[in-house]
Amino acid sequence: MKREALRALLLEAMALKDVQREGWKRHGINSPESVAAHSWGVSWLVLVLCPTHLDRHRALAMAILHDLPEVRCGDITPHDNVSPLEKTQREATALAGLLSESPQRDDLFEMWEDYQYASSPEARFVKACDKLDMALQAESYSEQFPAAELQEFIDSALNKLGDSELSDLIKTSL
Repeated sequence: MKREALRALLLEAMALKDVQREGWKRHGINSPESVAAHSWGVSWLVLVLCPTHLDRHRALAMAILHDLPEVRCGDITPHDNVSPLEKTQREATALAGLLSESPQRDDLFEMWEDYQYASSPEARFVKACDKLDMALQAESYSEQFPAAELQEFIDSALNKLGDSELSDLIKTSL
């Protein structure tokens, strides 16, 4: 990869620090976490909670990559009236463009697709950590902003996690 192309990729990816999570904004949280902060939270959960039978390195890579396309297409939420298929297509196009000059583009894109389609045990675990991070963030925000109605985030996480061990880490009501 040429130095300038690498520099451009690195700088653009760093802009994920400035993309705010839209769901929190919709619920009146001023200055909510960034998508990059969320990705760090998911990565932290993967690092600490990853079962020994899973490939932790691969799971961590997925956690870091899972929302990277949002640097180009923004944080699309279920309330944006974008179908899941359209969201995936927009994000795939964004990531392909972002990684176009990277020598690891094929491997990184494949890991992102694995996450998107929950094709492996690692991807399913990272998706669960994504929901756990959302629930834990809702708990944190409910303490900081008592008037905010954030139960839907807890309910959504619990619905996706089912009876897994990770659901035991969530406070069931705010």
